[in-house]
Amino acid sequence: MAFMDKLRAELVDIVEWFDDSQHTIVWRFPRYQNEIKQGAQLIVRPGQVAVFVSQGTLADIFGPGRHSLETRNLPLLSTVLGWKYGFNSPFRSEVYFVNTTQITDLKWGTPNPVMMRDPDFGPVRIRAFGTYTLKAMDPKILLSELVGTDSTYETDEISELLRSIINTAFADVISSSGIAVLDLASEYQELSEKLRESVVEQVDDEYGLEIPMLQIVNISLPAEVEKAVDARSSMGVIGNMAQYQAFQMGQAMPIAAENPAGGLAGAGIGVGMGMAMAGPMMRQTGGAGGYGAPGPQAPAPPPPVPSWHFAENGQAVGPLNPTQLSEAVAAGRVRPDTLVWTQGMSAWSQASQVPELAALFGSVPPPIE
Repeated sequence: MAFMDKLRAELVDIVEWFDDSQHTIVWRFPRYQNEIKQGAQLIVRPGQVAVFVSQGTLADIFGPGRHSLETRNLPLLSTVLGWKYGFNSPFRSEVYFVNTTQITDLKWGTPNPVMMRDPDFGPVRIRAFGTYTLKAMDPKILLSELVGTDSTYETDEISELLRSIINTAFADVISSSGIAVLDLASEYQELSEKLRESVVEQVDDEYGLEIPMLQIVNISLPAEVEKAVDARSSMGVIGNMAQYQAFQMGQAMPIAAENPAGGLAGAGIGVGMGMAMAGPMMRQTGGAGGYGAPGPQAPAPPPPVPSWHFAENGQAVGPLNPTQLSEAVAAGRVRPDTLVWTQGMSAWSQASQVPELAALFGSVPPPIE
């Protein structure tokens, strides 16, 4: 009697799977060389599918529910095995449980920037990242193409492949969209759906997987492009550039008067700004003949304030008004050999070779010995 009890204990009579990992796609029931009893109970929980494999052949598939493993509900396996030992004999078969629920919280991102052509900025490089969900749709294709003989198949084993497919599809979708960089944020939903459809075409029939959801969370631009966008926004906020420059000149005059390092150049700049501001003030007061009295003639328009650019670390800095340029000289950013340019110059020249700027360097005292 003890021998019969031991024999019965060696035979598997309940086949089931509890999944706690949340990221397991396929799990093989561990038989440990035990045979499955004829009439054993198979328990398949919601979100699972049980696949029987015998001698390398995919046989019967069971959906959610409680199943009694008998010849009448194992038609394919019965054909493969032949049941040559009788209807009550045990049988050996590998049982794979496939998780058919959606696996969430999977992430993707572009490891390298994707080049696209923008109508405003020209060729630009962008990066993107997002999330997606994964679901097993065809257990037979999944087992034959990806799982093989693995006892456990996790999402980590396929995530690298899926990220590569998503990145390739993203480059195709974004380059063919024709959407400007500044408008990408408003098109995330449409681009996400196009990207998902492109990925599904590759993984559905080939790997037996489905991507129920794929989202683009963010598309970012290089730092220099973001600075250009910020500069354009700032210009839009400023509005009338002439009025803004006049305001800046008025703010800079007390600073220039208190800066002794400017020397004669600073005084000349101050006089120039004073004359530039005197014109509108005299027009408001009625000219030089007294308050409200018309002058002999209308004052001449103020001379235009030159805008200067200078080269620093291989990049053009500017435009700068004369006060700002004088401050750059005092700070040592502009030296006699620094290349400068303003409107009217045919090419960049050294600052000491420009007559308008030569006085900025002549007032610097020699070093103390």
